[in-house]
Amino acid sequence: MPVFRLTDTLLFPNPEFAEPDGLLAIGGDLSPARLIMAYSQGIFPWFSEGDPILWWSPAPRLALFPPEFHLPRRLRRTIASGTFTVTADTAFATVVAACATASGRSEKGTWITPAIQQAYCQLHELGFAHSIECWQEGQLAGGLYGICLDRIFFGESMFTKVSDGSKVALATLVQQALQRNIALIDCQMTTEHLLRFGAREIPREVFQAQLDEYIDRCLPQQKWRLL
Repeated sequence: MPVFRLTDTLLFPNPEFAEPDGLLAIGGDLSPARLIMAYSQGIFPWFSEGDPILWWSPAPRLALFPPEFHLPRRLRRTIASGTFTVTADTAFATVVAACATASGRSEKGTWITPAIQQAYCQLHELGFAHSIECWQEGQLAGGLYGICLDRIFFGESMFTKVSDGSKVALATLVQQALQRNIALIDCQMTTEHLLRFGAREIPREVFQAQLDEYIDRCLPQQKWRLL
């Protein structure tokens, strides 16, 4: 299959035309309208600094259904101990920047480029992107961010500076998903780490059906506060 080249027109090819590795299209921009359109169709940008914008729709897709989340007993005890203080949407830009440099990504090259950071911060200001922050002694210990469209949360990245920081953020995201009637957390790529928490691979047609069922209108939300 050819890789599609996007134009100024806000239009994406059908995700079923993606390459075996998930690459679907090249070009376009990172405007809020294009990003929201992309995510609503199960497409996301992923590229390195200096490269053209690349758009992906991998299959199978790793998905976490909130009722299926596995909370290990040790992590449950950590949460109950009050070691961490958790907030939402209080330090979005800081979380994104921390994800960009997590685990040596800045040395190896990161897809969370300055252009990506600016684009997602804009989506946050518009009410489409959200973060979970995990704090210890007033310092950011871990967190995650992603896009929320209707009843689907599209996870983008997470980081930890203190052991269990990102895990507590993930558990909090799942709790919020259950309370906010979010039906699915898109994890994009398969990792052993997320599989251990109950995420599972689903075929493209199942994932696309979930998008059709759970995204009715792409409306912005107020900044999250933990429920």
